Amino acid sequence: MLLEAVMLQVKPGMEAEYEEAFRIASGIISSMKGYISHELQRCMETEGKYLLLVRWETLDDHMTGFRQSPEYQEWRKLLHHFYDPFPVVEHFEQVDLTR
Repeated sequence: MLLEAVMLQVKPGMEAEYEEAFRIASGIISSMKGYISHELQRCMETEGKYLLLVRWETLDDHMTGFRQSPEYQEWRKLLHHFYDPFPVVEHFEQVDLTR
């Protein structure tokens, strides 16, 4: 499993519209192969700042299965115009702390 983490900055005054669009977009991402779960967190200190966390089975499920799919084009159409600056996507794997 991997964790996709994205810090998002939404253009001022567009937060409510963004959250509604994200509710729609959630149905897109959750239908993809390899998808496990996702959550969107709103920053309490900085207006318009969000943290998106998505769990995928594999990196390929995200980078190829989702990002190169027709569904991603719909996701992009719904959400990308809200961001300024455009976000950087990073991927993380859990560290085994039991050893």
